[in-house]
Amino acid sequence: MMSYRLKRHRKRAHKSDGHLALIPFIDMMTIMVVFLLVHTADTDILPNTKSIQIPQSVAEKRPHETVVVMVTRDSIYVDGQLVGKVSDAERSDALVIEPVKVALKSAADRMLQYTARQDIAEREVTIMGDKSLPYGLVKKLMATCTEADYGKVSLAVVEKERAAAPAGA
Repeated sequence: MMSYRLKRHRKRAHKSDGHLALIPFIDMMTIMVVFLLVHTADTDILPNTKSIQIPQSVAEKRPHETVVVMVTRDSIYVDGQLVGKVSDAERSDALVIEPVKVALKSAADRMLQYTARQDIAEREVTIMGDKSLPYGLVKKLMATCTEADYGKVSLAVVEKERAAAPAGA
C-alpha cells in the first residue's frame, strides 16, 4: 500500500499540462532570422519581369545597383518609368533615342552617387532586354547611353548553369 503523499507526488510529476519551454523556441527563431538576413543579401538587383526573356551567360560577376534601361517587346523603360515605344525607336534614323537620353540624364542626377556624377567613366547603366531584341535597337540604346554621359554600359544576362565535371576527369 502506497502512502497518500507518494501518490500525490507521482501524480504531480507525471502531470502534462501543456507547458512549453519557450527558450529553445526563441533560440531557434533567432537563428532562423540571422540565417535569412545573411542569405537575402545574395539576391539579384535587376528588376524582374515576365515579358522579357533575358539571355544566358557564364559570367560570374554579380550585378550591383545601376540605372536600368528595360526594353520589352513594345516599350522602353528607364528605372521603371515609360519613356518611349520600341516601334518609334526602330523607325527613327537617328543613332540616339532622345527620350531615353533625357530620362538617363535625369536618372543620373537623381540616383547616382556624387563621385559618379563627377567622373563620367564611373557612371554605369544596365540594358535589360529580351534575347530576341534586334541588334540595331541594342546599338541605338548603347549609343544613347554613351551620349547621356555613361561610361560603363552593361547588358543584363542570366547566369547559365555550368555542367558538372565528369567523375573520371
